[in-house]
Parts: sequence; structure tokens; C-alpha cells
Amino acid sequence: MQVLWAKYFYLFVFLMFGFISESQTTRIRGKITDSQTGEALPYVNIVFKGKTVGTISDFNGFYKLETNTPGDSLVFSYMGYAGTTIHVAKGRYQELNVKLDPINVLLDEVVIRKSKKRLKNRDNPAIVLLDKMIANRKENNLRKLDYFQYENYTKIQFDINNIDEKFMNRRVLKPFKFVFDYIDTSAVNGKTFLPVFIIESISDFYYRKNPQSEKEFVRATKVSGIENESIQRFLADMYVDVSIFDNYIDLFSKGFVNPVSSIGKLYYKYFLLDSSFIDNSWCYQIAFLPRVKEDLLFDGNFWVSDTSFAVKKIELKLNQKVNLNFITNVEIMQEFEKIDSLWVVKKETFLADFNLFENQDSSMGFFGKRTTMRKNIVLNVAPDEKVFKDINNVVVSEDANQKDEAFWNTERHEALSEKEVQIYQMVDTIKTLPAYRAWYGVISTFVTGYFVTGNIELGPYFSTFSFNPIEGNRFRFGGRTSNKFSTKIMPEFYLAYGTKDEQFKYGANVLYMVKKDPRRAASIAYKNDMEQLGQSVNAFREDNIMSSMLRRTPNDKLSMVEETKMFYDHEWFHGFSNKITLAHRKLFPVGDENFTFVRNGAIVTKENLRTSEIVLSTRFAHNETFFMGEFERVSLGTRYPVVNLHYTFGLSDILAADFSYQKAELSVLHWVNMYPFGYFKYFFEAGKIWGELPFPLLKIHEGNETWAFDMYSYNMMNYYEFVSDKWISLYFSHYFEGFFLNKLPLFRKLKWREVVWGKGLLGSLSETNKMVMAFPETLNYFTNENEE
Repeated sequence: MQVLWAKYFYLFVFLMFGFISESQTTRIRGKITDSQTGEALPYVNIVFKGKTVGTISDFNGFYKLETNTPGDSLVFSYMGYAGTTIHVAKGRYQELNVKLDPINVLLDEVVIRKSKKRLKNRDNPAIVLLDKMIANRKENNLRKLDYFQYENYTKIQFDINNIDEKFMNRRVLKPFKFVFDYIDTSAVNGKTFLPVFIIESISDFYYRKNPQSEKEFVRATKVSGIENESIQRFLADMYVDVSIFDNYIDLFSKGFVNPVSSIGKLYYKYFLLDSSFIDNSWCYQIAFLPRVKEDLLFDGNFWVSDTSFAVKKIELKLNQKVNLNFITNVEIMQEFEKIDSLWVVKKETFLADFNLFENQDSSMGFFGKRTTMRKNIVLNVAPDEKVFKDINNVVVSEDANQKDEAFWNTERHEALSEKEVQIYQMVDTIKTLPAYRAWYGVISTFVTGYFVTGNIELGPYFSTFSFNPIEGNRFRFGGRTSNKFSTKIMPEFYLAYGTKDEQFKYGANVLYMVKKDPRRAASIAYKNDMEQLGQSVNAFREDNIMSSMLRRTPNDKLSMVEETKMFYDHEWFHGFSNKITLAHRKLFPVGDENFTFVRNGAIVTKENLRTSEIVLSTRFAHNETFFMGEFERVSLGTRYPVVNLHYTFGLSDILAADFSYQKAELSVLHWVNMYPFGYFKYFFEAGKIWGELPFPLLKIHEGNETWAFDMYSYNMMNYYEFVSDKWISLYFSHYFEGFFLNKLPLFRKLKWREVVWGKGLLGSLSETNKMVMAFPETLNYFTNENEE
């Protein structure tokens, strides 16, 4: 079922984004071996005859070529072997495995004696060149300049790969069967693929050294027939900056050692392969291989200039022994051009091969390919200072997705291939098919949780039915307005009924978007429903069917809550916002008993606890980026700490509230890269409550009664186990990414990784709050004996 679900997920992507026509790209791959011994020949020179397009074979003799401007034949040459020329067919995929004949050359007698001197790095010409590159790295780094700017063109393409006959013959695909006539084959690994999705963007990038600032202004975007600003923002933020001037290259949240960095010699072996003129500069070609194949390393080669010792061209390929979840291959290529005295990246290609199933190369996956090109590069010329006054680092023009074909035909840095043009032309046709609309509705509902019908979205479906010991079988019906109704205001409602308690529960909410970017939003909400006290913000909601099915203890601690809440959220710029919340709550006890507590020295009995609150919140996450919809958004994270501060004023006698109190809460979440020792993640929280309060209004520390791990909970602790009015807690985890085990031969083959994890809590409860209300038998408070 898992494999089947994954295949239909790829089908969804396919249905979303169209198909291609016949490709005119020539793709060739193969292996080069010794004709007598069958041994692989590494670093063989391969070039189209009469052209400058070429490559070399890797350490295992494999090679690949992909170009729109091929010659009629390929020339293979290798020192000590007779060269050969092989005819190729243009505009198609082909595999050419080549055997080279060794040349017998009679040499004079050579006597080799064992030397007592150990070969040192300085005796390796590749290391000599690498040392000179490192010595000149600062001089060749573009960021040494006070200013620079350029126009950036990015094209991202996604392809479904490994489409087999069984999948193509499925009945549900019958209306789309004709598109499979256009399947192509990759030169990288020989997998069949179907391009289905293209994103393009044109932007202006500006850099200032002091004070340091980077700004990108996205002028135009195009997404294979889909006009959606959230995708435009995602395009601007998903760009991976591969810099050869850093010691580590950050890919998929993992730090790969840069082979041309100051620490490269500790991790790689280097070989001098060739020398040649490239763009009137004499350059040397150096290959590199990892010393420990399981470490986060590349193999590949680069060309270096003999005067400036700057990189002219570099090719990085993910080492096949690297244990990277869902990713089977990554290839990066950068080409540089000389401007004034600096070598600047003019083109970068990034290719990733994704597969959900490890060690199953035949299962369906997808390619992601990003091509980046730069032009109009200006060095050390200060732009208008207004460029750097915008608060946000990435600014998308309001008419970015409204550019016509004439604009794109003029402004693209390279013309689209015929297959890429067809993606844009045919996607609208696919979307008109009834089968597409039906599948889109079904799979969209599965992914988002809501079924869209005109102006209404019904759902979420995972809360339609659930069960617990208090309500029995719970049935819920709800919905909200869709973007078709409005992109400014979104009303939401629900009604639920429990068959055991025979009570209706209900709620409603209205969200109004004052401004989308930066986010300014206001909301008013009301609910009369069950709530689990002491549940983390990351837990399944109470009426999620998964919460019912994955429980390890009965869900019998739910409380009835009636709440009215209003808030206004004001984001000043991405990553910094303030929020004010007004809330009035009535909390009813578990079961039929009333609350009995002490207030002002007198015993009080009430059927509910009433509170009125004003909450002031501040959130700061430097350089945080988002994937944005019209009303909702998902954080794509930041490399800096995420800080949240909340201060609550509880006001007695306002709307008949029972208590007066204040509460301060601080939390810090941070992901720290500690290459080459993996990464470290921590979540720190501290808080204090002032005032006399019964235990349901204090800090009931987060438990977890399901089998699902929750970073924000104490997963071995049930609800209602510990309570505090002053506390400090820390969660930490360190993932070493195989740093130690990769060095051990047996564990290296097992692909195990090292994880250190822990969570601790230190809290206290004032003597006054211990006496306000009697505690349940399960609930404890911290003393000197049980602080931990």
C-alpha cells in the first residue's frame, strides 16, 4: 500500500503540471574500460568532434553528456591508449560503452628502489596547486568587494522518473495515456523520466559589504501555467547557495566538505589530470576522491587558472556511499567567467535524484534540476541606497506573474527547449479533462484536509469521526470559505456531537487579512468544546482520528471549555512580529463535580473557573522565510534562534473573571550546524506565574498519551502528572551523521548514525498555590526530592 500511495502521489504531481513533447536534447552515457583487462578507465577525455562540449569519465569509468548542440561523433582519448571516434545519433538518448586498446611502448629499463623518505603532500602537483588556491581564496572571493550586483535567471524543472509499463497501464490513467509517448531517458543514470513542472524567475541581486546586506528583487516569475504568489515566494526562498569559498556546502540540512576549501586535504585525495587553454587562460584539471567514502563528501574535478589560481569550472557529484535519506544522487556544476580581475559564477546546474524507497532504484521517484545564470554583472559600483532600505531580503514585484510571452522571449538568459515550451502549452489542456478535475479534488483533499466545492471548503476530514471515553463516538461537520469566495476574509465553523455524553459542541472563527506581506491579520473566534489541558502545541488535536487510534492510555481527562478570543497579529518584517490577544474562558471540571478552591481565605465552590486575559506576544526569527498561501503560511526555517516571548495579564472582575494574575513565558528554538560533527538542536523554555491560582490555571507540564513522538512533550509522561508556577526546561538532540561510526569498518556497512538526545525539567510550586485546590491523585508538584 505504501508503494501504491507513493505512485499516486507522483501521479498527482503529474496531473498538476502537464506533460512534454519530443525532446531534442542529445543524452549519452556509458562506461569506458580497458579492452584487454576489462578494468575501468578513470578520467578519460571525451569531446564532440569539432565542438568544445565534452566531459571526462569518473573514477569508475562512467561518463555522461547532455547537450542541445552536439557534434556527429564523440572522440575518446586517454594517455597510453589508442584514441577512438564513435558516431552518435543527435536528439535522442543512447548508451555507448567504449573499450580502448592499450598502446605497447618499449621503455628502457627502470630500477625502482624503496625510499626511506615518505611521500609528502608537496610532492603531489595537485596539492601544490590546491595550496596556492587556498592562499588566494580571499583575493578571488567576490564578497571581498564593497558592492556587486547582477541579474539572475533561475529555471527549476521536476521530472517523474522510473515510469514502468505496469504504472502506465493502470485504468485510472487511461485518459492521460497519450502523454507517455513522450517519456525520455536521463544521461545521468539511464532512468526514464517525464518532465512535468517548470518554474522560471528573473531577479536583480544586490550586495553591500558594510553594513552587510543582501537584497533580491524578483521581477518576473512563471510556473508552468499556474499563477500563485506562494509558489513565487517558495521559488525565491528555495535557492541553495553553493559557494566554493566556504569550508562546507550546505545541502538538505547537511554539511558536505568543500573539496577546494582549507580543510579539503583532510578528507580528499587529489590527482592532477590535464592542462589546457580555457577562454585564453591556461588551466589545470584536478580530480578528487573521498578518503572515507561514507562521509558527507563529493567526488569530481575542477579546473584552476595558473595565474590567479581561481576556479574556472567545478563538477561535484554525491559520493554513492553517502547515506542520505530519500536522495540517491546529487550533481553540481559551476562555470566561471573572468570580469576585471575576478572569476564570477556565470552558470550553475544543480541536479538531485529523489527516491522514497531506499535501495530500490527501480521504484518511482523524481528529478529536480535547477539552472541558474547571471548577466549584467557590475562590480564595486554602489547602487542607489534605496535598494537596501527595504526591510525584507526578498521582494516580489506585484506584477511578477503577469509578464507576457514577449517579455520572456526577450529576457530569458537562454531559450527554452521544445519540450519545455510544450509544458507551458499543454498544461491548460490537461486541466480541462474531467478525469484531471476528479483526481485533483480527491488528492487535494487528502493533502490539505479540505474538500473544495465552489466557495466552501469542507473539513478537515480527519476530524469527521473520533472517539474517547467521555464523548463516546464523536461526529464533526465543519468548513470554511475558499479563496474563490475571498482572499481577504475567511469565516470558519464546525458542529460536533458525542453519542455518549449526548452533547453538541460548536465553534466559529473569522480571520481577516489586513495585509499579506508582511503579515497583518485580525481574528475573532468562539468555541464551546472539549480541550485537553497539558497538551503541547505540536500534538494531535483532540478530535483527530489519529489521536484516538494511536493512544496508549484512555483519553478520559478532557475538560469542557467555553472561550471567546480576539487577536491582532502585526508583522513588522519577515521574522519579527507583535501580537495582542484578548481572551475570556470558562473551564468546566472533568466529570460532573464542581470546582472547590480557596480564594481570599474563603472556600468557594463553582461550576466553572472564569478567566479574562490580555496577552502580549513578541516573536523574533532573523531571516526567517515562509511558504505562503492566501491565509496560511508555513515557516521554511532560519539558521538563527527563534525567540518567543509572551506576557499575560489575568484580570479579575472583568466579565466576572475569578482571578487576578500575571504570567511570563520565554522560549528559544535553534538548529545549529556543527560541521563536521553533524548538527545540534535545542528548545529552551522558562516561565513564571504570579498570583494565587488553582492547578488547572497553572503550568501543567506537557504529557503525551499517544505512540507518536512529540519534541515539545515529555513522551513517557501522561497528562496531569506535574504542575508548576515557576519552571525551566531544555530539550536537546545532537545528530552526528555517522561521524564516528563511518570510521569503523563493520558499522560503516550498516549505515548507522549516532544520536544523543535528552530533555529535562526543573520547576517549583509556591506554598500558596499548593493550598488553593486539592490535587488529583495523578498530579504532583516539584519538591527538592523530585526536581529533575
